[in-house]
Amino acid sequence: MKNLIKVTRNYRITIPAYVREKLGIKIGDLVSIEVRGDEIVIRKVVQEIPKIKLGRELNIDDINKLIEESCF
Repeated sequence: MKNLIKVTRNYRITIPAYVREKLGIKIGDLVSIEVRGDEIVIRKVVQEIPKIKLGRELNIDDINKLIEESCF
C-alpha cells in the first residue's frame, strides 16, 4: 500500500497509523533507516530485553550500563 506523506519544515515525516499498527511500532521504539538507490527503507528495530541475574543488588552504574546496552 502506498501513501503520500508530506515532509515538514524540519524535514520530518509521520509514520502513518496503519504502518505503526501493522509493524507494532510504539512510542519509544527504535527504527533503522537505509537508503537503497532512490528508496528509503525504514525498519522497526527488535530489541532484546537485557537479562540480569536475579538475587543481586543493582547500583546506579549497573542500571545505566543496562540502559545503554539496550538502546544500541
